[in-house]
Amino acid sequence: MTALPAPRIPSPVDAPALRWGIMGPGRIADVLARSLCEHTRQRLSAVASRSEERGAEFARRHGIPRVHASYEALAADPDIDVIYIATPNPLHARCALLAIEAGKHVVVEKPFAMDGPEAERVAEAAARRGVFAMEAMWPRFLPAMDVVRQVLADGLIGEPRALVADLGEYFPPDPQGRLFDPALGGGALYDLGVYLVSFASFVLGGPDRVLASGSFTDTGVDAQSSIVLRGPGGRQAHLFTTLEGPTGTAATITGTAGVLRLASPFYLPGSVELIGHPDVAGASRSAEARFPQARPDEGLCFEAAEAARCIASGAIGTPLMPLAETVDIAHTMDRIRNELVKDSMSI
Repeated sequence: MTALPAPRIPSPVDAPALRWGIMGPGRIADVLARSLCEHTRQRLSAVASRSEERGAEFARRHGIPRVHASYEALAADPDIDVIYIATPNPLHARCALLAIEAGKHVVVEKPFAMDGPEAERVAEAAARRGVFAMEAMWPRFLPAMDVVRQVLADGLIGEPRALVADLGEYFPPDPQGRLFDPALGGGALYDLGVYLVSFASFVLGGPDRVLASGSFTDTGVDAQSSIVLRGPGGRQAHLFTTLEGPTGTAATITGTAGVLRLASPFYLPGSVELIGHPDVAGASRSAEARFPQARPDEGLCFEAAEAARCIASGAIGTPLMPLAETVDIAHTMDRIRNELVKDSMSI
């Protein structure tokens, strides 16, 4: 093998231009807005915030013409095609349901919901109303991930058997901060670990057994977690996430015929490398695909472009991040959280 497959992801600039509303003008919404303005033809038409001052400042910064004082007003805005939901984690499902019932398409920031039943309710509402709904798991839509997708589908590493990945950052303990507040969905699992669980689902499918051990902060959110997801046939994902310090943030996928390595950070890799297992003569094949080391604001445009293409075509979902898989991942997160609680009670 001399080369890996080329990515098939269209340029975000070519996606049909839709009118976007934003619920919740926080940090990730700021990143998305910059990405849309710089790399797509999408139109930022309105923003809604619980803080009039914050909403007005966000609108000024990104050239958004309308500011709504409530999420309900944005959902009712007739000049909006799709709403990006970036409210605090526990409000994701509630805001998605509000927008869906108003007939709006939705792109919901991760985590899609705080538990499996919530995720099911949103998926059922979207199907009932016939509107597009998608989790904004932005790494799924990157050109690099399409290379991984093709490697797995074409059997270039044989049958995937194992995944090892980590994602950790340092956040100074702050009892008043969102990441350390249980009421705001804080903790490593729902802020960082969800990327790992989603990636494991992408590579290996859903688990039939979940093991997890971790530690908790003084405020009661998980500080770090070690997770093993076991799938049919013995497939395993070994995942680690933490708020207490940066980790290597690389990923390795081991198959029966080779290994695929995603350079750090695995969710925005600068390279994807395939190394085949040695043959009987001891020789091995290798190939590598390199990608520009981009920033997140250069990557979130791909998820928005995919949503725009799907909505314009009349689709109510995307095969790149199926809503049924999002619901399954939410249930897996429930099982991990339950394991962490049981583990803490045994200490």
